[in-house]
Amino acid sequence: MEKAINIIKYSGEVQAFNIEKLKRSLRHSKASEKLVQEIAQEVQEQLTEGMTTKRIYEIAYKMLKRKSKSGSARYKLKKAIMEFGPTGYPFEKYIGKILEYEGFNTDVGVVMQGHCVTHEVDVAALKANEHYLVECKFHSDQGRNCNVKIPLYIQSRFKDLETQWLKQNDHSLKFHKGWVYTNTRFSTDAIQFGECSGLGLVSWDYPEKNSLKSKIDGSRLYPITALPSLSKQEKQKILNKGIVLCREVCDNPKLLDDLGMASSKKKNILKEANELCNH
Repeated sequence: MEKAINIIKYSGEVQAFNIEKLKRSLRHSKASEKLVQEIAQEVQEQLTEGMTTKRIYEIAYKMLKRKSKSGSARYKLKKAIMEFGPTGYPFEKYIGKILEYEGFNTDVGVVMQGHCVTHEVDVAALKANEHYLVECKFHSDQGRNCNVKIPLYIQSRFKDLETQWLKQNDHSLKFHKGWVYTNTRFSTDAIQFGECSGLGLVSWDYPEKNSLKSKIDGSRLYPITALPSLSKQEKQKILNKGIVLCREVCDNPKLLDDLGMASSKKKNILKEANELCNH
């Protein structure tokens, strides 16, 4: 029996390398089975004791990018969202777009009067009789998670706003709920508090069937930062224009016109975006 090779996760935790976990993530990117096996073999050949998951990701992504641009975009989805930084505002706008896809009317970055104090709300979402207050917690470091202090704080803000809303006749029959969306993970006690208090929680992989990852895959609302042909500077230029979705470029290619790109570059970007949006 071969000795297990230990790798180091983003959090610093040491664990045994699991080749099947790598294959699952590659299959999730819609890579062909032949390519999945090729990449897995290459990673195993380069694997050394104490290698980081970041380095393993880089090896796999480089091979995937050469063979399948749309596959590499899906594979780097988590990292692409982290490239929304550093302000976190593009992430708020992105969550607003996901909620719009789910049928909500949304406002991003609104100031609301609570019973005691005013609050700046990341996303206010309204659909029929459902009224949601959404706080977005963006992290550009995979090692950072949301601990219980965050849902405790958000729930207290939500209750202050709900008290004020319930004074209004048009709100008295509405269903109100506070939510926290994060691009990383929640600690165990944060999830426990959310479930107990009625605060909605959505993280990268929670809840299992309605996580941020599954919402993105189901809606195909991929972030513009996932496109392999875009440089870091080009991504920032596009984000500065308020564009956060590949779909926005698919629907309106002229959005790329004033970014100073060569026509061949724009053509590549549009091709990648359309492959993602219409897969």
